[in-house]
Amino acid sequence: MNQVRVRFAPSPTGFFHIGGLRTALYNFLFARHHQGVFILRIEDTDRERFVPGATENLQSALRWAGIEPDEGPEQGGPYGPYFQSQRTEIYQKYAALLLQQGHAYYAFDTSEELEAMRQQAKQQGDFHAKYNASRRMQMRNSLTMTAEQVNEALAQKQPYVVRLLVPPERKFIVNDIVRGSVTFDSREVDDQVLLKSDGYPTYHLANVVDDHLMEISHVIRGEEWLSSVPKHLLLYEYFAWQPPALAHLPLIFNPDGTKMSKRDIQSLDDLPAGKVDPDVASYIKKGYEPAALLNYIALLGWNPGEGDDRQVFTVGELIEQFSLERVNKSAAIFDLKKLNWLNKEHIMRRSPASLALENREAVMQSVPVSEAYLEQVVALLQERLYFSRDVLKIGAYFFHDPDVYDPAVVRKRWEADSAKIILEFSAEISKLDVFTSSAIETVLRQVAENNSVAATKLIHPVRLAVTGVGVGPGLFDLLALLGKETVVRRLQNAAARIPLLQ
Repeated sequence: MNQVRVRFAPSPTGFFHIGGLRTALYNFLFARHHQGVFILRIEDTDRERFVPGATENLQSALRWAGIEPDEGPEQGGPYGPYFQSQRTEIYQKYAALLLQQGHAYYAFDTSEELEAMRQQAKQQGDFHAKYNASRRMQMRNSLTMTAEQVNEALAQKQPYVVRLLVPPERKFIVNDIVRGSVTFDSREVDDQVLLKSDGYPTYHLANVVDDHLMEISHVIRGEEWLSSVPKHLLLYEYFAWQPPALAHLPLIFNPDGTKMSKRDIQSLDDLPAGKVDPDVASYIKKGYEPAALLNYIALLGWNPGEGDDRQVFTVGELIEQFSLERVNKSAAIFDLKKLNWLNKEHIMRRSPASLALENREAVMQSVPVSEAYLEQVVALLQERLYFSRDVLKIGAYFFHDPDVYDPAVVRKRWEADSAKIILEFSAEISKLDVFTSSAIETVLRQVAENNSVAATKLIHPVRLAVTGVGVGPGLFDLLALLGKETVVRRLQNAAARIPLLQ
């Protein structure tokens, strides 16, 4: 295999889609696996749909994910510029070459004439009318006009587009790494617009020209582009260029089986039933681990191979294992529960020190604590974190006395004699010279035995009294970290307050 050169070529026409992130990831993994080159190219020739800031947001998201291009708008490279809007003269040159060779033609049809053609087709029962071999000779283009008429129209600067001349009665065989062999009939292929009336190219011309000039070896992109491949193969043929290897990735569906859409979705916390937010920015804002999101979307369409049932991968492991031959044909279903599980797994792989650093600012704004204390808190909470920045959210009791007690836990765990036993436990632990988890546990079990009750009858009320909730890290480690003074105060407060709530 010659050097692998792949590209991720998004259009800045809106938010960065989760499917786009997967495409970028697969290109990145493939390049790194083969010690190749990963290129970012911005296909910004659709000026009507161009969204200011979309390119910057996309680049920021790629940096967040650790998907760093080797060549691109920020990195530069020998094949730039990497914005297609800065390469229009190149595309116009190649469009002119196609015109000169008779492989493309001028089309002067107005929007009204095109609509009339579509309406006529509908009357004939064709609801998907194409501007192709069966209709182009009925339209106003350089194939139906005389040379004098064409020259006059050009001299008068009448608006025109340049269309690809698709031969009739032609079979196109697409050999795709993922899809296998796919055959297309030229009768189903339209004479694609290559150059628009504003002088900008369409995707079809620009991507073929750029892929050739940038020496792209493999084109890895979404399945929605598979139907366009005959046009691209025809362009490669007309230019006498060798086409790259092709791999078209399966779609990503919502849990309800529909294609992922931004419609009616405001945030991950406000999702219609059966829908998943496709906007990458939402996952960044929510606080997902970059490694977890990449891990998850890698598995949306790819698997490591028979006999390998691993679910948790580092990016390095994905690079080592990745192969286009193990990309599935069928659509993948986005499962938010699995993503959340993977996020938790990746958090467990992080050091308490790194998590403490990430939470330091939020905690310090709430209450000043030592870095050592914060790291100890994180170590106790780590296995319960679904999001790395949620230390204060789920462990507020490490920093503040509880001001409320979970009513459901009060009803379930606080009994008539709980206050009495709690106060007895409080008195006994206040005598401890060394406030360790083992010493606290010994006292609790002794108090339970003295009162002829199971230890759990004391453990649950103590947790409620100290934290205000019914679940959390190991109780004795929690109490030891809080310290004797804090624990005794909270026990006494709860013994006085909770009975009043019942």
